[in-house]
Amino acid sequence: MIRDFIRKGGGMMRHKSMLILLLLLSFTLGYGVLATTARQNAHHGPIVSPPLEKAQKLYVSHSAGEDLEKPLLLRHYSEAAPAPVHPILRWTRVDGAVMYDVQVLRQLEADEKTGDIAYEPVMPEQRAYTNGIELALPDDFQDDCFYYRVYGLDMEGHRVSDYSAIEKVPLDRMSPFVEKPELLSSYNTGKGTVLLYPVYDWLPVPGASQYEVEILDAAPENPGGVEASQHRIDVYRTEAAQKYDPRPRYGNHPFYWRVRALDEQGGPVGVWSDAQPFLTDPDTPYEAAALGDSISHGGGSISYSPTDWDFSYLSYLDFSVVNLAQSGDTSTMTKDRFEADVLPFRPKYLLILMGSNSLRNGLGADVVISDMEEVRKKSLEHGIRPVFLTVPPVNPDNIKQTFDDETASDWQWQIGRVNRYVRSRVHIDITPGMYDNEGRLRTELALDGLHLDPSGKKLMAQAINAAWPDIEALPDSAWDE
Repeated sequence: MIRDFIRKGGGMMRHKSMLILLLLLSFTLGYGVLATTARQNAHHGPIVSPPLEKAQKLYVSHSAGEDLEKPLLLRHYSEAAPAPVHPILRWTRVDGAVMYDVQVLRQLEADEKTGDIAYEPVMPEQRAYTNGIELALPDDFQDDCFYYRVYGLDMEGHRVSDYSAIEKVPLDRMSPFVEKPELLSSYNTGKGTVLLYPVYDWLPVPGASQYEVEILDAAPENPGGVEASQHRIDVYRTEAAQKYDPRPRYGNHPFYWRVRALDEQGGPVGVWSDAQPFLTDPDTPYEAAALGDSISHGGGSISYSPTDWDFSYLSYLDFSVVNLAQSGDTSTMTKDRFEADVLPFRPKYLLILMGSNSLRNGLGADVVISDMEEVRKKSLEHGIRPVFLTVPPVNPDNIKQTFDDETASDWQWQIGRVNRYVRSRVHIDITPGMYDNEGRLRTELALDGLHLDPSGKKLMAQAINAAWPDIEALPDSAWDE
């Protein structure tokens, strides 16, 4: 059996990454999921877990446990196609992981007696808040290759996955390297991948202090450049490796977005990323539209964005739906967006899930019910069939732990009142299986107590898919006052 011989490495303790999380966790549905600044920096931490820190030499087996999921490495390099000096590493997402640690290693001589392959750390562990990282190797590391493996962690830094396989990464030190951000968002790739309010994600760039995101009405005339495009229609600055677009983007032609890294003085760090097209065409014959807040917009597990499509219930539906939701909405904000955001798409059906923000913050059921009733009436006035979804429960303990935010003490009663109204209208109950023994949202369905993770989004979709044939069979009279 091959074992990894890893000598203990030094490095900063993990307070920096936890501080980043604590700063992020001051908002909940206000900005969707907390994938913003958390993706900004890799973490420098000790190479070993706390129980082993007193050891000078460590033998760490490949397996962390028989039943733990193992990340699969997605980006492979070879001697024929080596990595640049800032290699991009990608791996599969692990359920329950909100961050990942990457061990960057040098292979040593095999043990003469046992034949065990030996490794030592090249640098402190690198922390990533998505399932990828652009790696900046130490200046004094001059080897022609390195090795690495990765594992997932929960919010408290406990390992929730097995180690990935160890992979060799040959390096190309001779070719010129130009920094260009690696994009994560990819639209129009299947069900649920069309957002009225786009989110732009990319891997953090080593050495960047901020980023500039450019929205274009046509492909840029200067790919690989540093200047603004003549097709620019909007621009944003952000310190995070992510930007939620506050403006709706739709039309019968594609938009494009790209990003470049900037230093502290605002100068370019490398060149613009590739420009990515996205199309949200109101003339596309979607069977339905989804309206609401971040539960519908997407994202979850603290670090994952609405463009991580596993976190969108729309991706699991049996029919096509355009996503008109916006993270951060209260029920009143959703109501007020109706004319501007829903009517251009003229959907036959409108899936409505609204009120979670209002209810957990103590606004009360009366306001939410009034907003719901107005959306229902507006829909019918314009020939749209409104289909309400029941409001899921929340988990105040997990909300407090994640966001340090209090939940209204009467949240269960208030959500119950809203759901009684919902059940008096054409609706789909998406909540079976979501409650724990105390009537709270089950932790395994939403780590942060609010945003449903893939298992929760699948429950939603299963309920909708099962009910949809009956919804389609309803006569017009079912929507009468």
